[in-house]
Amino acid sequence: MNWAEILATSLFAAGCFFFVGGAAGLLRFPDVLTRLHALTKADNLGLGLIALGAATFADNGWGALKVLLIWLVVMLTSATCGYLLADQTHASDLEKPK
Repeated sequence: MNWAEILATSLFAAGCFFFVGGAAGLLRFPDVLTRLHALTKADNLGLGLIALGAATFADNGWGALKVLLIWLVVMLTSATCGYLLADQTHASDLEKPK
C-alpha cells in the first residue's frame, strides 16, 4: 500500500464513523431539532471525508474537482433542507418531546 491508499482508507473510515454517529444521534436524541442537528452535521462531515478519500483516487485533477463539487452541492442542499425542516418544525410546535 502506498501513501495515497492509506490516506484514502483512513478518510473513508473516518467518514463512515461520522455517518454511524449521525445515525446514532437520530435514534438517541429526544426531539426533532437535535436529531436534525446531528444528522446534518454528521452528513456533511462524513460525506466530505469520503469525498476527499475518493478525490485521492482520481486519475487527474478534473476528476477530483468533480467529486469535491458534488460534495459542495450536497452541502448546500443539505443545509437548505435542514433549515426548511427546522423552520416547519418550529412553526408547527412539534419540537417538544412527548
